[in-house]
Amino acid sequence: MTVSFSHRKRRAFLTQTLGLSALAMSGTAALAQAKPTLKIGFVDGWSDSVATTHLAAAIMRSKLNVNVELVPLAAGIMWQGVARGDIDMTLSAWLPVTHEAYLTSFKDKVQIVGANYPGAKIGLIVPDYVKATSLADLNTHRADFDNRIVGIDAGAGVMKKTEEAIKAYGLEMRLQPSSGPAMAAELDRAYRAKKSIAVTGWIPHWMFAKYKLRFLADPKTIYGAEEHVDSVINPGLNSKAPAVVAFLKKFSWKPEEIGAVMLAVEGGAKPAEAADKWMNDNAARVSSWL
Repeated sequence: MTVSFSHRKRRAFLTQTLGLSALAMSGTAALAQAKPTLKIGFVDGWSDSVATTHLAAAIMRSKLNVNVELVPLAAGIMWQGVARGDIDMTLSAWLPVTHEAYLTSFKDKVQIVGANYPGAKIGLIVPDYVKATSLADLNTHRADFDNRIVGIDAGAGVMKKTEEAIKAYGLEMRLQPSSGPAMAAELDRAYRAKKSIAVTGWIPHWMFAKYKLRFLADPKTIYGAEEHVDSVINPGLNSKAPAVVAFLKKFSWKPEEIGAVMLAVEGGAKPAEAADKWMNDNAARVSSWL
């Protein structure tokens, strides 16, 4: 049987069909728009922050199907961003000592979900060949160090603790601010020339895998005991991306694991590429966090 449409019926049919198509397309667009982009704050000059953040982002994108934007910031602004909700999370919170002041300021506006790296430590670091063994005897050898301590970004937690250490130990040395990469470059030059140098530093860091280094003893425990690097979120993330929060609660890696990514980046690999490679090479480990 042959069916023929009148002009009026044909026009009504097309209008209805196009309307349904438009509705379907608008629904798809709405779903795409509903998928949020999560912002992760990190400290670009800190090798551990770069490694951990890029690995977490790779896992979120690949395994959790989440849009992620990485935002490099100074530590204080990073904490402030998480507290305000401008940044959804950071995996670079050094506690309980290094970022103590930030936590005190924002504790009612952020949520700690877990430690992604236990066994962290800050302090003054020297090459293994230097004579000084403790902050207490650093003045005796200060001329060997050109009467200076090479620091990182002014205002960083380890810098504030070093200022306290200078007062507590009566050190007649100046603290020279720079940046993480600049500090590492100065250490490299001094190490190659076998010159004494003291730098503000921390572990995990790739430089411990590249050079023979040690922390100066801190008998007054100005730098505190062992720390942990925590994942801290804006509380709104719990409803915004619950699967991401569940992942962050499980995510915690070991020194040799983070060290592999940090060394790859130091060796010239792009952080995202180094993170992707580690993720693909360690599928079982990644699955345990999901």
